[in-house]
Amino acid sequence: MNFTQRSRALYLQSVCLAVTSFAVFCASAFDLKDTTGQPQRLADLKGKWVVVNFWATWCAPCVKEIPDIAEFAKEQGDKVRVVGIALDWVEGDKPTANDERKIKAFAKKVTHSYPLVLGNNATEKFFGKVKALPKTIVYGPDGKVVFERTGPVTKQLLTRVVSGEKI
Repeated sequence: MNFTQRSRALYLQSVCLAVTSFAVFCASAFDLKDTTGQPQRLADLKGKWVVVNFWATWCAPCVKEIPDIAEFAKEQGDKVRVVGIALDWVEGDKPTANDERKIKAFAKKVTHSYPLVLGNNATEKFFGKVKALPKTIVYGPDGKVVFERTGPVTKQLLTRVVSGEKI
């Protein structure tokens, strides 16, 4: 391989790497507003572990895990940010004011004490279509996905993940 061919090959490799890095960043970054109007941005949470949990009021395993996740969030304090994303609404591409009121009341009843985001087109844009519930994604302090599970999680499991254990 001559110099020109090597230069071209290196250029193509760097372009591929840049495109791949951009795709990974875009797929994992999020910028949402919670039900109190506060922004929940992955970029603002660099240096912290971030747990994103998708749930719905009609999902029994989701409802069962919420108190455990709330306890985990309380125990971890500032080391971890937990964000719950509720995926229930009656119709259309986003929750109505009535849906929001019902979901917030339900969340309070089941001790959902961490930031709550109502799922909509924006959440689907950032996370893709969630096909099964509950679903949990954990981002490391560097903002990269380190754990993803469809199915219930426990306080103990999340504690192991944010301790750096490979699961």
